[in-house]
Amino acid sequence: MSGILLLIPPLTQLNTPYPATAYLTGYLRQEAIECRQGDLGLDLVLELFQPKGLSDLFDAIELGAFELPHALSNMLRNRASYESTISAVIGFLQNKNYTLAYRIAARGYLPEAERFKTMRDSELFFGSNGIQDKARFMCSLYLEDLADIIQATVGPHFGIARYGERLARTAVSFDPIREALEAPLNFVDQVLIRVASRYFENDPPALLGFTVPFPGNLYGALKVGQWVKKNYPETRIVFGGGYANTELRELSDTGVFDYVDYITLDDGEIPISALFRHVTNPTANPLLKRTYVKQADSVRLINTLLGSEVPQGKLPAPDYEGLRIRDYLSMFDIPNPMHRLWNDGRWNKMTIAHGCYWKKCSFCDVSLDYIGRFEQSPAHLLADRMETLINQTGETGFHFVDEAAPPLAMRDLALEILRRGLQVTWWTNIRFEKTFTPDLCKLLAASGCVAVTGGLEVASPRLLDLMEKGITIEQVARVCKGFNEAGILVHCYLMYGFPTQTAQETVDSLEIVRQLFEEKLVQSAFWHQFAMTVHSPVGLNPEKYKVIRTGPVFKGFANNDLYHEDPTGADHEKYSDGLKKALYNYMHGKAFDFPLQKFFAFPVPKPLTHPKLVSKFFKRLVRDEIDWIGYRIMWIHTSVQRGTKQNSEPELLFVLPSRICRISMPAAAADFILEHAHRFDLLSPEPLEFVQTLQRLGERVGLRPEEVVSQDWYIRLRKEVLFVLKG
Repeated sequence: MSGILLLIPPLTQLNTPYPATAYLTGYLRQEAIECRQGDLGLDLVLELFQPKGLSDLFDAIELGAFELPHALSNMLRNRASYESTISAVIGFLQNKNYTLAYRIAARGYLPEAERFKTMRDSELFFGSNGIQDKARFMCSLYLEDLADIIQATVGPHFGIARYGERLARTAVSFDPIREALEAPLNFVDQVLIRVASRYFENDPPALLGFTVPFPGNLYGALKVGQWVKKNYPETRIVFGGGYANTELRELSDTGVFDYVDYITLDDGEIPISALFRHVTNPTANPLLKRTYVKQADSVRLINTLLGSEVPQGKLPAPDYEGLRIRDYLSMFDIPNPMHRLWNDGRWNKMTIAHGCYWKKCSFCDVSLDYIGRFEQSPAHLLADRMETLINQTGETGFHFVDEAAPPLAMRDLALEILRRGLQVTWWTNIRFEKTFTPDLCKLLAASGCVAVTGGLEVASPRLLDLMEKGITIEQVARVCKGFNEAGILVHCYLMYGFPTQTAQETVDSLEIVRQLFEEKLVQSAFWHQFAMTVHSPVGLNPEKYKVIRTGPVFKGFANNDLYHEDPTGADHEKYSDGLKKALYNYMHGKAFDFPLQKFFAFPVPKPLTHPKLVSKFFKRLVRDEIDWIGYRIMWIHTSVQRGTKQNSEPELLFVLPSRICRISMPAAAADFILEHAHRFDLLSPEPLEFVQTLQRLGERVGLRPEEVVSQDWYIRLRKEVLFVLKG
């Protein structure tokens, strides 16, 4: 019995590992602590979705004599088809059988059940050449159908991306969770225990650690913990992660300690290393960091280990060794190029910064460490970690899972990627800051950024101010336009039901969303109903936001989501279906001309927002400011030479990676650009300072700087070739 075993309990994403165990493994190995890791979610799905797994599943369903709706009954009758195709489907989703796509996409190969009804809305998306995407989408529907029949019968807690989620939501008392854990093992539980047991066959760990990021991971972790305590009582068990960090900060119910021995809060590097030292060398007064233990029939939080967190600059790259990188499944459940990024492709996950640099939004857990403690890593270190992960995993895709990546840190990372010549693809979460100029967006795209996600929340000026979001609708539209023109996809997080939000504001917000999609400024979005949490400014001070906390009554376990009444707001819940129906259509490029009333089953106010408000934002041309001190002017991957055009003004020919751009300009301007071509280059050791360059260019052509920036040739240069960036 030795070392630490870190497990990802079921279920999170199936296309790539949840990164927490990789972060901890990298740190623990740096500290010379023996560590293994695994993903029980992937193990469980691959054990279920194989011929013997499906055969056992269908046998168990038939023995259970369940009353099933017609669609699920047909699946049972069609079991032979599922059993014969499952291996091929899993192999295809693992990118191991490329040519099978042609057979799948032709229809008739895969058995089709209820989920395939969405194909009627999706055929136009794939067209005649999207064979691979269509096949991947169909395989995803196939697995969703199987998940549906499992959930309806022998595995009520099972879902493709969650396990027992309902049990852990607003779990103020541990009693319902205990009741589920003490019930006889269902079919899926048995499979879970079987795959978990394999990690203990040769060398049981001294310490078993679970990362529990979401409610949908808690039941699986505790179920395995229950089995370990019975069969390997010498192994100590700990869990931490997002669920504990947000939900269990007032834990007093000792019941959970029948299934685990310790629970840690916030960043896990120091707590788990200190805990391992204690487990392997017990002392009466252990030095532990933010660790819950059960002592004398009560819960105690031990925080005796002094010292700060590990600085971001001292952390190593995540270490994915031990995870079955090649076995993950690339799926997507909505045929939308942005939305699919979460489930399709293998992404190395990293963070540019810890916490949020803004930390003011009134709906957010700004009082907690994962938001409130902001610290970013230098660009050169991030690039070092990226190179390490590329060498280890063979994957060049990166998802930076920041709360909100700082724009200038993104700029520095992009410049470092370009300096090193790294060929990578990456995306991250942002705030729609005005710092994201069109030039910065183009720089990010040049470095490999393909998508960003960010919160618009409620598209209402009053409510954006109330939630202290720090953005405006026009600002969001302009930033999205910059990303769009740079070829970067945009996903918006949307919110309804914020305190005091009226029916009119709900409809007006939807109208803004419609316009953003119609103008092709965003590619996907998701509506969240506002949830009041105990750690947010709204939860801490509900009177300020004119809401009334109504519960729940805390009973010793989880305390995060709060019930509330909004006396002055709309009946928010009833708008849910209509908002989601409208968004579904917009994401498929449809129904922009439908009156908003068409999406709701009850009368709603007509929008007061001008139907062309978003497009009006762009009628005002934004020109360069001539006093941009501290900015530099440059181009990326561009060469220049004189053109062959024979007229009064010479032509310069700019060769860019994807096109050739010809621009006519005064001879003096052309000469100036040719003379300084080497200094315009991004990697030049003698970069050009913007204000000084603009002044010198003006002197050459006999114009003042403010006149230069209004010249047609200069405007074309700036639009097609030149970047102006701070720093």
